[in-house]
Amino acid sequence: MIYFLTCLILLILVFISVGFFTLLERKFLSYIQLRSGPNKVSFIGMLQPFSDGLSLFTKENIIPMYSNALVYFICPIIGLIQSLFLWILFPFYFNCVEFNFGLLFFLCCLSFGVYSLIICGWSSNSSYSILGSIRSISQSISYEVSLSLIILCYFSLVDSYNLVGFYMVQLNNWFLFISFP
Repeated sequence: MIYFLTCLILLILVFISVGFFTLLERKFLSYIQLRSGPNKVSFIGMLQPFSDGLSLFTKENIIPMYSNALVYFICPIIGLIQSLFLWILFPFYFNCVEFNFGLLFFLCCLSFGVYSLIICGWSSNSSYSILGSIRSISQSISYEVSLSLIILCYFSLVDSYNLVGFYMVQLNNWFLFISFP
């Protein structure tokens, strides 16, 4: 039961931190563009992420006419769940899950994100959305190959695929200094 609660609290805090990260991004962009920014809701806009979330949940659902509606609405949920699996792997003070092959699970979860994109594009039955999903898939696959090669180079220094072991090795000497050419 405690295990489930720690994972649930972790995921709730991830959602809240994403909201405040978008607030930081909006404030930063408003300062660049010489605008006042989102500071109208409460003290310096601290309740703005919650009002954004409320407006997101109260929006009207638009269903394309010839789409496969069930698959069209389920695919983003599958993509969200898939991205939340990655946060459970991350080594915190309390670990939700500690895999011996955590790196391989991380790379597999990154590669599964492609399937939700292609099914979302296909289920809308629009040629433009299919082309957009194919474009985003080609971009994600191209960055995924280089990212996996970079990550595998660092894990070859650690001699383990465990993310906690990776964290413990770089506790005293950061890999930032090894990364310089």
